[in-house]
Amino acid sequence: MSRRRSKPSLYISVDIEADGPIPGPYSMLSLGAAVAGVQDADGFTPADPTARTFYGELRPISEEFVPEALAVSGLDRERLRREGLEPALALGRFTRWVREVSGDAQPVMCGYPAAYDWMFLYWYLIRFTGESPFGHSGCLDMKTLYATKAGLPLRAVAKGTMPRELLSRRRHTHHARDDAIEQAELFAHLMQWPGPTSPR
Repeated sequence: MSRRRSKPSLYISVDIEADGPIPGPYSMLSLGAAVAGVQDADGFTPADPTARTFYGELRPISEEFVPEALAVSGLDRERLRREGLEPALALGRFTRWVREVSGDAQPVMCGYPAAYDWMFLYWYLIRFTGESPFGHSGCLDMKTLYATKAGLPLRAVAKGTMPRELLSRRRHTHHARDDAIEQAELFAHLMQWPGPTSPR
């Protein structure tokens, strides 16, 4: 009996900037994404993370915000209230982009750490488009990936503790597109990393 070949996975690095800890009471203000690579039965192939990207700035959905959270991104809520895309339009465009770049592959969102970005992204997708191109669980956390490969407890993991060769040389700017590209490079390095060298 032959083994059934599964569809390849297309990994898409996603970064969001928001003005609070949870979606609903607070708003996702920007969304950036970059194709990180594809994995099939033959292994992982990295992509040029600058080649296929997405970026959108969104109109806030509530009056509430946490000043410290807003300050991280440097985004101007008043400008976004005037110029930001309606969430349904922004997430509709994002969904079409994901399907276009994925082709026959199954899209998987990856983030560092993924939990916060996925929480906002999935909530916004369901709330404003009624569906998610990633399904309900197509999400991979880079922090967990590193912890597993390095044999470390998750809470011991931080970018500052990772081998330098794994890290992107790009700056983490808190601009969602820039950071999605930076994290796509980290993801590609992690996927190709065999793990720590065993002591001799």
